[in-house]
Amino acid sequence: MYKNSRGRPGVVLAAVAVAQFAVALDSSVVNVALPVIRTALGFAPLDLSWVVHVYALTLGGFLLLGGRACDLYGRRRLFVLGLAVFGLCSLAGGLAQAPWQLIAARAGQGLGAAAATPATLAMLTTTFPEGPQRVRALGVWSGVNAAGGALGVLAGGLLTQYAGWRWVMLINLPIVAVALALVRAGVPAEVRPARRERLDVLGAILATGGVGLLVIGVVRTDAQGWDSPATWTMLVAAAMLLAAFGVTESRAPAPLLRLGLLRSRWVAGANVLVFFSTAGQFAAFYFVSLYMQQVLGMGAAATGAAFLPFSVSLIAGTLVATRVTAARTPRTSLVPGALLAAAGLAWFACISPDGDFLTDVLGPCIITGLGVGLVIAPIVAAAITGVAPHEAGLASGLMNSSRQLGGCIGLAALATVAAHRTGTATDPAALNDGYALGLAIAAALFVLAAVVAIGVLPRCQAETPAPQPATTTENRLEGTPS
Repeated sequence: MYKNSRGRPGVVLAAVAVAQFAVALDSSVVNVALPVIRTALGFAPLDLSWVVHVYALTLGGFLLLGGRACDLYGRRRLFVLGLAVFGLCSLAGGLAQAPWQLIAARAGQGLGAAAATPATLAMLTTTFPEGPQRVRALGVWSGVNAAGGALGVLAGGLLTQYAGWRWVMLINLPIVAVALALVRAGVPAEVRPARRERLDVLGAILATGGVGLLVIGVVRTDAQGWDSPATWTMLVAAAMLLAAFGVTESRAPAPLLRLGLLRSRWVAGANVLVFFSTAGQFAAFYFVSLYMQQVLGMGAAATGAAFLPFSVSLIAGTLVATRVTAARTPRTSLVPGALLAAAGLAWFACISPDGDFLTDVLGPCIITGLGVGLVIAPIVAAAITGVAPHEAGLASGLMNSSRQLGGCIGLAALATVAAHRTGTATDPAALNDGYALGLAIAAALFVLAAVVAIGVLPRCQAETPAPQPATTTENRLEGTPS
């Protein structure tokens, strides 16, 4: 496998945190700016959603490929390449003069993020030894990732209102520049192995195509509906490609995804858990944001600022979870965290059309943020517990794929349920009913996450993923006899 010194751990952690903040920020920073972007560039109403969807599509579709590529070709190399692509596409988006140019730039951002994101976790895994040091580093990564998504709403509102919509794209340039400078300052390059496996091209095509069609099929339900023949055609095609991917990987000598990795209760449980929790979290952001704007009548900047209590409590929860996980196991924090987030969202589901920020938003925001903070850091630790260094990128890509799929599918499904409850009515009372139902289901998703944590994750960290056979990647790359 690739060998590298650990470099300067503090600098590695800083570079990873800055880069992940930019990636997470971009998942939500454009949302508040969409009405202004539509007017400025002349978007058709049905095309505007692709400014958001295409980023999720390329990021989710290429994460597995990015994870495996960083294991084969070097974490630092993929990290720098991904950041460079992300930064250049951010510049292109900020200079866009037509809808297709902005959509293409957003697709490029997602592609760059799909290379950089798995590399961030892989770099942490190979820099910090398993134990308290790694848990603390992963806690920082998780807190920054969650804070970036939450603060994106605030940043998007402030930038759109006071600097112009183009700055929701251009803001990434100084962030990327800082991350690249930190890489140069203290992130070591890996030494090339004498022999290197080829990338599983067929597996990459099947996985990317299957995940891509699944994301497209789900995110387009806002326009086509779940009962549309086009929707079901894409979902069936996605299922067929993913099934073919599973068969191919079980037979490939050097698979994109070693299926034995999924026999670990830590890896499998963490991926199911992150799917449910992210589905609930993304949907909650969506419904609470709409409630504040369309029911309470708050403006874009005020809505963004209203998420600050959530961000602060989330960071506090992450700090607590990091301490607990370092002393015990990820399961210790995951169960109470998921239940606390469920309680906060259940409180949110009691929103009223005659409510206000202090009575209907502030308290649930604090409780939900604390619960989500207790969940996100241990999930990352669980997803890579016992994973060999040469598969760290793969495990990271798998976990982030589950995160993206959970967010896309959960948001689309719950938005459909809320719209069905609201019907054609546009008055605040009807909208409130739809949002309340969506928030109640989001609470149920966190309860399911707690059930998975209790029933699947081991009570101790003794279990590790099934070892890779001696004739596979690691020994061949090390040059040892099989």
